[in-house]
Amino acid sequence: MASTPQKITTFLMFEGRAEEALTFYMSLFEDAEIVDISRYGADGPGKEGTVQRATFALAGQRFMCIDSYVNHAFGFTPAVSLFVDCETEAELDRLYAALAAEGTELMPLGSYGFSAKFGWVNDRFGVSWQLNLQE
Repeated sequence: MASTPQKITTFLMFEGRAEEALTFYMSLFEDAEIVDISRYGADGPGKEGTVQRATFALAGQRFMCIDSYVNHAFGFTPAVSLFVDCETEAELDRLYAALAAEGTELMPLGSYGFSAKFGWVNDRFGVSWQLNLQE
């Protein structure tokens, strides 16, 4: 039986750093892949070579991203975050260290009662990640 396409996809809008972000995210997960990517050409409207639209998968979950050619007065907010259940403490520690580098720690790694080990960070692109040790 063929798998059903994902109906709802998280969409990430960057302003010139989409490829850098998706390359970084793909380096964090073994089962990551670029599904497709298209770039702006010389005729625009975005800067030539930047991401017009990309679809990529991390741990079986699809995401889309773009480089918006319009400057916005808003960015990402921790009100929406990517929640990752980690199978091992080593995986959680590795992801936390990578995502926190040049980012902002919102909740340092620790035991918070609802989880034996949990951490929350905004990465260097402003995307918010909650990392949880799966029990």
